[in-house]
Amino acid sequence: MKAFIYERAASIQQAAAALAAPGAKIIAGGTNLLDLMKLQVETPTRLVDISRLPLDRIEDTPDGGLRIGATVRNSDLAADLRVRRRYGVLSRALLAGASAQLRNKATTGGNLLQRTRCGYFYDLTQPCNKREPGSGCAALGGSNRMLAVLGASTQCIATHPSDMAVAMRALDASIEAVGADGRARTIPIAEFYRLPGATPNVETSLRTGEIITSVTLPPPPPGVQIYRKVRDRASYAFALVSVAAVVAASGGRIRSARLAFGGLAPRPWRVPRGEESLVGREVSGGNFDIAADLVLAGAQGHGGNDFKIPLARRTLHNVLAQATEA
Repeated sequence: MKAFIYERAASIQQAAAALAAPGAKIIAGGTNLLDLMKLQVETPTRLVDISRLPLDRIEDTPDGGLRIGATVRNSDLAADLRVRRRYGVLSRALLAGASAQLRNKATTGGNLLQRTRCGYFYDLTQPCNKREPGSGCAALGGSNRMLAVLGASTQCIATHPSDMAVAMRALDASIEAVGADGRARTIPIAEFYRLPGATPNVETSLRTGEIITSVTLPPPPPGVQIYRKVRDRASYAFALVSVAAVVAASGGRIRSARLAFGGLAPRPWRVPRGEESLVGREVSGGNFDIAADLVLAGAQGHGGNDFKIPLARRTLHNVLAQATEA
C-alpha cells in the first residue's frame, strides 16, 4: 500500500477544493476505490472523506420528483418507500447489484462513478488505455466475454458496471455537482458519461475539483417499470445484459417507452429512435424486432462477447412482452 494523506471534509466546498489538488480522491463508502488501491490501480496521495457531510437525505421535490443525496446508501435508497412505489425500476436495479453487505456501504455518488470491471484494467501486467493512456487495449484480442458491443472504440471496449445508473438513465435523472469555486451545476445523466473514443481514461463530464452532491429524479413516468438483469449467477455478478424499461400500453398499443441497457456499452445505453419506433404501434414481436434493430445498430462483437448481441435482442423481447401484458 502506498502512503496517502487522509482528511475529513468539513464542508462541500472544502471537499471540492481538496479534490482539485493533484492526486486527490473522494472517498465515502470506498467499496470500489479501496479495492483499486490495494491493487495499486489507483494510487491517490490524498483521500478526502465526505461520508460525514449532510448529503445522506432523500427529499421530495416540488414537482413530485426526488432528490437523492450523494452519500445515501444503496440499501437505504432501494428500501425507501417513495422509491419502491414511484421508481420501482430503480429499487429493483439497486437490489440486483453487488451483495447486501456492499449495498450497506456503497453510496449513490460512488455507484455512478465506479470504474469498469474489465479484467485487464485490474491487471497491472497488461496494457490498458483506461488505466495508462497510450499503452494499448489487451481486451481487443484477449478475454472479452463481459465487454462492450456498442459505443466502444479501437482504444477501449470496457463496459460500465453500474445497475443503478442504467435505471437512472431510463428515468432521465440529473446529477448535481459543486466545484471548488462553490458553483453548482446540473448535468443530465445522458451527458454525464463519455464514450471512450481516443481518451478512454476520461470517463465522465465532471470537471477538476467537482464532486457529486445529489441526483434528482423527475416525476415518475407512466407505465410498467421493469429491471431485467441477465448474468452468470443469481447474485453478486455483473450484467451480461440488463434492461431498465418503463412502458405504457393500452388497447393493444404501446403509448410510451423508455429503454436503457447495461452490460453492452461503456455507459448506460439508450437509443431514443428505438423507443420512438414503438410508440403508437401494436404490441407484437415484429415491432419489438424493429426496436431491437435500432437499439443494436452498429453492434460489434469481439469474439468472446459475440453472444451478447442476440442475447440483448431476446432480453428486450422478453421485457417488452412482460411490460405489455394485458
